[in-house]
Amino acid sequence: MAVRAAGQIAGICHLYRSSSLGGFRTLSQNVSSSKHTPSNAPETTVDHLIYTPEHFALKESIKKIIEQEINPHVDQWEAEGKFPAHKIFKILGNAGILGVNKPVEYGGLGLDFSYSVAVSEELGTIRCGGIPMAIGVQTDMATPALARFGSHELKTEFLLPSILGDKVACLGVSEVGAGSDVSSIMTKAVRKGDEYVINGGKMWTTNGTQADWMCLLANTSDGPPHRNKSLICLPMDLPGVHIARQIDKMGMRSSDTAEVFFDDVRVPSKNVIGLEGMGFTYQMLQFQEERLWAVANTLTTMDIVIQETIDYTRQRKIFKMPVLHHQTVHFRLAELQTEVELLRSLLHRATALFIKGNDVTKLASMAKLKAGRLARELGDSCLQYWGGMGFTNDVLVSRFYRDSRLISIGGGADEVMLGIICKYMDTLPK
Repeated sequence: MAVRAAGQIAGICHLYRSSSLGGFRTLSQNVSSSKHTPSNAPETTVDHLIYTPEHFALKESIKKIIEQEINPHVDQWEAEGKFPAHKIFKILGNAGILGVNKPVEYGGLGLDFSYSVAVSEELGTIRCGGIPMAIGVQTDMATPALARFGSHELKTEFLLPSILGDKVACLGVSEVGAGSDVSSIMTKAVRKGDEYVINGGKMWTTNGTQADWMCLLANTSDGPPHRNKSLICLPMDLPGVHIARQIDKMGMRSSDTAEVFFDDVRVPSKNVIGLEGMGFTYQMLQFQEERLWAVANTLTTMDIVIQETIDYTRQRKIFKMPVLHHQTVHFRLAELQTEVELLRSLLHRATALFIKGNDVTKLASMAKLKAGRLARELGDSCLQYWGGMGFTNDVLVSRFYRDSRLISIGGGADEVMLGIICKYMDTLPK
């Protein structure tokens, strides 16, 4: 694996270096003081629990793309409420970033999930939460079930172009009346001959206004709610697919979020991923990768927010003394960094177990729960030390404060994570 990975990662780095793109820009455009990679970030190959030199080579290639192609435009895309998904995904696809753990025969690198975690961590250096989230939908939310259970025909039509960056994917699970309670979705796909006729709607659809296809969860029978659902690859340009609106959100503003309706949409029955009626199970498996990916992504951003807060409070003075020198400030930052490191250890342990084939539902739920709560705590504490500057849109900490609130809601709310953990602890009422 290491030898193959080295060759594949070297190919990625060569591909990007040989492109016509030139000149690296600094990571931050938002704060007047200079920024650098956080000194507290564990960017070393020495005795790393799960990363090899190939992981770090992959992260370095992603870093160059972010510095040149993404971060210089983040402020503009945040203001516009959308980023050019097809353009950015094509750049990432050309570099092999959109399918690191997907099958080689469909354009992927065929590596294990730890490489996806490494990708997610590096995407955390993007100066907003919306773009990494949109990329994560493409790589680890809408496509894992297709890669694992889909037919060759479906993988060729939908997975391959998604990995290459030629198609943008979205995930259709949540509805107006069914978010964390996935079993309560109402969208129906009724079998008629060799087609399904789909009616219903989906809410909170990331990439929804730009997507070429949707990984749709729908009821395909009237059986028990955990056995009557199927995942369906649904082209978004079919008659009857209506983008009702782009939702105006408080955070994740550069990521378009849509409400989508289906009115007698006809999809070939062969577009079902895997077995009919197994959609709920496939989606639950898909959620584990999504949750670990989200944790990895926010860890890097939390490192950066802490470091930028250290830099700012070292310069900013109050009562003739740098803010950082007040014990309550540097002690609090030490506490927050400790919490980040503990969460990182949990993530890497869960990842190591996952790539060995273990069920990490409990650990992934714990990590997701902790990530959402720590992000809120860290964002609030650090923003306080920025004073009035923290209340502006000119600094990363305020954007993180808004964006990170979604972590405790999307992909399963905190309360759902607690319920899952309690189930594994056998503490739920019978």
